[in-house]
Order: sequence, then structure tokens, then C-alpha cells
Amino acid sequence: MLITKDWKDYELIDTGDGEKLERWGKYILRRPDPQIIWPIREESGLWKKADAVYHRSSKGGGQWSFKKKLPQRWEISYKGLFFFVEPTGFKHTGIFPEQAVNWDWIIEKISSSPRKINVLNLFAYTGGATVAAAYAGASVCHVDAAKGMVKWAKENLALSGLSDRPVRFIVDDVIKFVKREQRRGNKYDAVIMDPPSYGRGPRGELWKIEDSLFMFVEECLKVLSPKPLFFLINSYTTGFSPTVMSNILKMTVQKKYKGTITCGEVGIPATKTGVILPCGIYGRWEAKG
Repeated sequence: MLITKDWKDYELIDTGDGEKLERWGKYILRRPDPQIIWPIREESGLWKKADAVYHRSSKGGGQWSFKKKLPQRWEISYKGLFFFVEPTGFKHTGIFPEQAVNWDWIIEKISSSPRKINVLNLFAYTGGATVAAAYAGASVCHVDAAKGMVKWAKENLALSGLSDRPVRFIVDDVIKFVKREQRRGNKYDAVIMDPPSYGRGPRGELWKIEDSLFMFVEECLKVLSPKPLFFLINSYTTGFSPTVMSNILKMTVQKKYKGTITCGEVGIPATKTGVILPCGIYGRWEAKG
């Protein structure tokens, strides 16, 4: 398991009873997490003093209750990368802090390469990986179907002082975009993707990870350069194991380019108890050095 532990502006304080208590900058948030099936050891202190609590609705979704007035959004940073945090109506904050271990790896891979790297970031959300790749000196194409998320990613890039970096932001269905890139003959040295379990593109295009992921990885092979650097897949889909990710990468990227594969879980330790909260899985393919 990869453990995220180098944050200063984020902290997983405690977990229990289906909830997690987190510090985002100077604000404490309490929100649900279905994997937390163990009890809260002691529901006191900061648990009772959270600045905002997310309550699920029996009809789906939910809403935040604020103990005090918070800014609509605020800034946090990670090793020179800067992001806007905003509690959204679907419980998220715009950042998945566990992904910092992948940002570190992306930066190391790109900055240690003797050549200019062109990165394709798919299902790119608010651009954590985009900011990391641009910071390391890569050219980046950032693609997401949600216009609001792409706007947020642009703002994160600017907040990090990287607006002058060669980054393209595209609002599009990722499958249609990759197929157009094939026709255009555009190539990339690295692919990053965070596919959802289920989703729809801007024009209602359906994505179901169990039906679409393998096919999509095969399509992405067609836009890889002759000597790609890496291929990274993250997943939060319940029931997907790291072995599934390893099998997909072996049958696609490794079959064509050799190289090495590492797959596993990502987790964050709670500072109060040391309990590690699992936060999805990753699959990495990288060219042999």
C-alpha cells in the first residue's frame, strides 16, 4: 500500500462510524466514508467542534451544515502545488489528498526524464495530476466532461503560478477525444486516468467502468508515442482489486511496450489513532530505465 503522509495543509484526524474527521488548512470538516465500518473510539474534542458536517439524505445526495461561516473556497498547498478547496453538494472538496503519492511519482518520473514529456490526463477532474505534471515541466492535455471541473483545474494551475506552462484544457467525452487524437496523429509519452465507476459525457455518452475500461486502455495505446514513459490508472470502484488493474495493464501496455507494473492500494493514516483509511487502488506501468 502507498501511504500518503507528507501533507502539512491536510490531515486525516480520526475515523469511525462511517465518518472521517479532516483538517483542510485551518478548517475542520466531518464527512461520510462508507469504508469506515469501525466505531469512533471517543466522539469528543474536534469531532464535536467540526466547522462543517456533511449529512447524507435518504433520497440520495446530502448537504453541509456549517457551525460557523466559512469562505466559499480557500487555498491549501502540497510541496509547491496549490489548490482551491470547496465543500461541494456531493460531499467532495475538489481534492483527493491521497493522490499526493501519485503526484510525487509523476513529478519524479517527468523531472528525471532527459526529454520533454507530453502528458494526457483523462477524467482529469480539478487537475491535481495536471498541476503536478506541469510543475515537473511536462506539456499536458487535460480532458474532463464537466465544464465546471475544467474551470476549477485552470484556477488551480494559475494558483500554483503555472499559467504560462503548455497546458490544454478540453471539455469533452474522453473516449471521443482519444479517437479524434488518433485520427489527428497526436501522440503522448504518458497517460493518466481516474475513471469513475459510472458517468456520462457532455452529450449523454455512457461510461460503465466494468464495460469500458479495458477497451479504453486499448484505445489509449494508439495515442502513445513509440517510447512512452508511464501509464497510470487510479480507481475508487468498490470491488476492483489491484490484481484487476495489473491484469489490464499486462494485457495492454506491457504486452506492447514491455516495462514494469506495480499495483496496490492507496491509504492515509489517521493522526489520532494510526488507523489507515484505504482510499482506492492504483496501477502503474513504467518503461524500463
